[in-house]
Amino acid sequence: MKKIGLLFLSVIMLLFFSGCTTSQSSTIEKRELVISAAASMTDALNEVKEEFKKEHPGILLTYNLGSSGKLVQQIESGAPTDVFISAGKSYVDKLEQKDLIIKTSRFNMAKNELVLVGNKEQRIKISSFQELAQLKDKKIAIGNPESVPAGKYTEEVFKHFNILNKVTDQLVMGSDVRQVLAYVESGNAEVGVVYASDALISEKVQVLATSDAAWHSPIVYPCAIVKTSTKQSEAELFLTYLKGEKSQEILKKYGFK
Repeated sequence: MKKIGLLFLSVIMLLFFSGCTTSQSSTIEKRELVISAAASMTDALNEVKEEFKKEHPGILLTYNLGSSGKLVQQIESGAPTDVFISAGKSYVDKLEQKDLIIKTSRFNMAKNELVLVGNKEQRIKISSFQELAQLKDKKIAIGNPESVPAGKYTEEVFKHFNILNKVTDQLVMGSDVRQVLAYVESGNAEVGVVYASDALISEKVQVLATSDAAWHSPIVYPCAIVKTSTKQSEAELFLTYLKGEKSQEILKKYGFK
């Protein structure tokens, strides 16, 4: 009986430690993929992350979100990054010229629109970008054109209507497009210029006007694998997933095209 008891105990212990080893192995085998992406992609990418995990449980997506310009600076400085998703073509062009991305991996994953929004409680009564010049005592939030693609597009629209010099003193610069949205939501600025996808997620702002695509450079979201990535096979899986039907449905849900 004692031998049987000892044998039974040995089997239980073997199964226990085997389970622990399996658990530890699965944790060790999980590969982290660092995605540096434009802040305007935040909500859509969070949902993509959950869906991607179902198909690729061994890959952990970690997002580094911010303005495209600042993300480029980080990549140029050697910050660990596997995939870069920009809100503007010029930023990926810059990395490509410096041979910092894998050119063949590059593609445009989405498009967007630029919209003028106002705080619902402020009830600003304008319906066009041209009318911004009439808001003499109001603050206008935009992304910093030096590092925020949305700010660059906004500047192009203002120049198109020859109102940039007229509104310069009223401008409040955001470090990324989500900060611009926050300025309008909080009332720190009466109006602001963001992407249609940003306006869609907010219950505190209303769209006052939508920019015509002819007024600014094309708003596209190119992405590519960073050349220094040590996980290029995993990065390729992620980019393939972004091209897929499920990801494209998620992007449309959040206002992208």
